[in-house]
Amino acid sequence: MPAFDLIIRNGTIVDGTGNTRFTGDVAVKDGLIAQVGTVSGDAAEEIDADGKLVTPGFVDIHTHYDGQATWDQEMAPSSWHGVTTVVMGNCGVGFAPARPDKHEWLIGLMEGVEDIPGTALAEGMNWNWETFPEYLDALEKLPRTVDVGTHVPHGSVRAYVLGDRERPGAIPTDEDIEQMAAIVEDGVRAGALGFSTSRTVLHRDIDGEVVPGTTATKEELIEIGRAMGRAGHGVFEMASDMKREWNEFGWMGALSRETGLPCTYAALQSIAKEMSLDEQIASLRAENDNGANIVAQIALRGNGIVMAWQGTVHPFRFRPSWQAIEELPWEEQKAKLLDPEFKAQLLSEENDLSEVNQDIIGLIMVVCQGWSMQFEMDPDFNYEPTAEESIAARAEKAGKSGAEYAYDLLCRDDGKGFIYLPILNYADGNLDFLMDLQQSDDTVNSLSDGGAHCGTICDAASPTFMLQHWVRDRDRGTISLENAIKRQCSDTARLYGLEDRGVIAPGYLADLNIIDMERLKLGKPWLAFDLPAGGKRLLQKAEGYVATIKNGKVTFREGEWTGETPGGLIRGPQRAELAEAAE
Repeated sequence: MPAFDLIIRNGTIVDGTGNTRFTGDVAVKDGLIAQVGTVSGDAAEEIDADGKLVTPGFVDIHTHYDGQATWDQEMAPSSWHGVTTVVMGNCGVGFAPARPDKHEWLIGLMEGVEDIPGTALAEGMNWNWETFPEYLDALEKLPRTVDVGTHVPHGSVRAYVLGDRERPGAIPTDEDIEQMAAIVEDGVRAGALGFSTSRTVLHRDIDGEVVPGTTATKEELIEIGRAMGRAGHGVFEMASDMKREWNEFGWMGALSRETGLPCTYAALQSIAKEMSLDEQIASLRAENDNGANIVAQIALRGNGIVMAWQGTVHPFRFRPSWQAIEELPWEEQKAKLLDPEFKAQLLSEENDLSEVNQDIIGLIMVVCQGWSMQFEMDPDFNYEPTAEESIAARAEKAGKSGAEYAYDLLCRDDGKGFIYLPILNYADGNLDFLMDLQQSDDTVNSLSDGGAHCGTICDAASPTFMLQHWVRDRDRGTISLENAIKRQCSDTARLYGLEDRGVIAPGYLADLNIIDMERLKLGKPWLAFDLPAGGKRLLQKAEGYVATIKNGKVTFREGEWTGETPGGLIRGPQRAELAEAAE
């Protein structure tokens, strides 16, 4: 019998601790890393990684695979980008607990907030659960390419307790709050990794109503946090507009100090946030200096919209001529869009914004005519474009209006052109502000939204972007490879108590990537219609992933799924049984 199941030979090992890379071997046995360094003995399989990086599998803590994980084993697109662990149930949206008469409501909440086709969710999920522990049991039945962990989502909890009383501004009674706290405590004891909520006007259900957590009081949120404290673990995750009168950092700091648990939130340059990002970080650090544990989740590129004719959003969706054809099949739409007379008519029209909610009118105007903030997605697009690359600048050079240039751009490639609009995290027209934040222990790389915003973004490719752009290619300054891997592996894992992964050392899970940095490159996005009921999603692959390994099994080779499904459900914090290196 071979001594090991797998040996990776001669790789450049970046072990996830932040320590300097080194050349060596990694031996795997029974799903764990057995030896690191110079490995003697044989294995059932050996991979020559000479000239390639060997890293831990990436841990993505901000995803929305809550529905997809119940039917899909491949878990794309995150699994295509070296991710071996995902945490879902973020932003207060999810599907448990779920009374039978609330299924449609929960789907509408997820569709509105996260742009996941409701028809796909309705067809894909079998709803063989009601309580949160039952949802975990359902997740546990399906093996996957990745491990999944999840939060208890505020929206589902509120709907379960308040029923038809759940609407914007609903004020729960003390008894309601007690019931919500009990549900969260039960969920965490059953294995949830935490609790999540959303308090931003940018998050609305399919009918345009703000999500349940938006109007929750700090008393409600603190009682739920205390429930996690009684259970003994959990992360309190939140998206928020950071209104100053809410004093979010004050109550998060107090809750963290009382329970000993971490609080984490989406830290962005945002048009919806009253507090600037600098003010947010200063407030966070003031609380942490006083004994709290608040961690800011940062995105490594502008968060926004990839616009296309067949996507969820494009600049002309509020013009009457588009609205007249928006329900037609794509081939009929395309014929109209490529007709010069139709183009001239549409471009002559004004936007009809009569039905647009005034809370987001500024955002809609940027979508419809913010040509200086919109960018043509060239084949080698790098997601940190300059003003000279904007549609406004290129239109002027071409002697066209911004609207005509954008229209023609979307019609390229047989009507499959893309426009990039970074709404968040791009106020400066660059990403320089992230340089210092990527060196800080009170921030963590996050916000990929894997599995969500299916018709508008594909930020599940964030780990690849981190390596390609921030480590290798960025002209305005790069970060070290060792720091990047640490932040995407051990730092993300430790925040959620997953101490058995994110590091290449004996006794840790054999979750690994073999990466050819010279070949690493994001592919062009495309719209696929492969979700249940033909639901659409933006997808993006990458070159350069030689292999991804989960629990010692090779799940992907050169970007293609091998059919292996060694991943499962994570229940609560995980501890590594660290083994001494075999003799």
